[in-house]
Amino acid sequence: MKDFAEKLYKSKAWQHTRRSYLDSVGGLCERCLKRGIYKPAVIVHHKAYLTPENIGNPEIAFSFSNLEALCRSCHEDEHSGDMRRFKVDEMGRVTCK
Repeated sequence: MKDFAEKLYKSKAWQHTRRSYLDSVGGLCERCLKRGIYKPAVIVHHKAYLTPENIGNPEIAFSFSNLEALCRSCHEDEHSGDMRRFKVDEMGRVTCK
């Protein structure tokens, strides 16, 4: 987590929002589910990334419309793409680069 976001992510408001959002989508990774794969979500991702300028905006930080439940692999794809040493294909198979 980035330093400027630490206070938000440790707040009770975020913990409540995170749990409520995960419950609302059944606790599954939304991107995997679109491919027919049932994988637990472990991260609630902000579609519009948090910045020092927008972190105080509740529509960015807490609105369900800006959140997405992701597994670790999909979240890493979002933030690092092809920099990873392995990939998980649409069938859930791990392949090394």
